[in-house]
Amino acid sequence: MVREPLTADQIERGRLLGGLLRQARAERTMVDVARQAGISVETLRKIEGGRIPTPAFFTVGSIAAALGLSLDDLLHRVHSAVPVAGPVPEPASLAV
Repeated sequence: MVREPLTADQIERGRLLGGLLRQARAERTMVDVARQAGISVETLRKIEGGRIPTPAFFTVGSIAAALGLSLDDLLHRVHSAVPVAGPVPEPASLAV
């Protein structure tokens, strides 16, 4: 199975999500949050750094729970920070 490349918007959302999670972690250590979330420290580091721009839903849910964050609030904050792109233009017709 070939995975399609991520769009610029998806990459930016991943960076924003990582930044929000890092900010919410505040003074807590990565080890503490990762242990409570049931994930590896390396996975948390990659998500916070934006190197995993589309983490699994349950992973984000576990991190959010460990940080006492609402998924609704987290989603709203990520979406409100990303400018909405305009409609995708239709491809030009190849008919001659």
